[in-house]
Amino acid sequence: MSFSRSIKIAPSILAADFANFGAECRAIEDQGADWVHVDVMDGHFVPNITFGPATCAAIRPHIRGVMDVHLMIAPVDPYVEGFAKAGADIITAHMEAGPHIHRTLQAIRVTGAKAGLALNPGTGLDGVENLLDLLDLVCVMTVNPGFGGQAFIDMSDKVHRLRALIGDRPIHIEIDGGITPDTAPIMARAGADVLVAGSAVFKGGSAAEPAAYGANIRNIRAAAEAALGVVV
Repeated sequence: MSFSRSIKIAPSILAADFANFGAECRAIEDQGADWVHVDVMDGHFVPNITFGPATCAAIRPHIRGVMDVHLMIAPVDPYVEGFAKAGADIITAHMEAGPHIHRTLQAIRVTGAKAGLALNPGTGLDGVENLLDLLDLVCVMTVNPGFGGQAFIDMSDKVHRLRALIGDRPIHIEIDGGITPDTAPIMARAGADVLVAGSAVFKGGSAAEPAAYGANIRNIRAAAEAALGVVV
């Protein structure tokens, strides 16, 4: 994984056809997705249950690029190794999920995966500075985690401050929640480079008829890049 601040679109398979994950992962990559985002929920830390390491291992052969695994679970540490062995390229844990996030990030790095830190809308940046040397990604939640399809919460001020805090370190800023062609420019201007989108990517298409996926991905990317003055 080479580092770049160019806009990356990471469709969340939470909005995909659960009975057809392999084909869905292939379809979104073929249609221009940069990363594949896997939202792991435990019914405890968040009010929903989704996937475990076995699902990640099953879809890994169908993903050519980056598998970006977002752990909305507590506790996190006992499961880090399992998701790493399942093929996660990036493992992101929540600041709010336990008392020893530094230890969690260390455990992720030991596996060889990239380490991410997620922040809920109600969580500030206090403490992030002390973790920067362990981080490859910070995921700013723009919905309260637990379900797809929620309304966007504007966290542009937080992202502006986070971008200044990161400086020239090779740390991605990822946005998760409510990303559409309307909200992507707000987050891109604030300093984000990875945009997670679920229903906004998967609407109108299917693995068998994936052209809509490509159009949706291109529309989100174009809106974000236009906000940055990128000329295509």
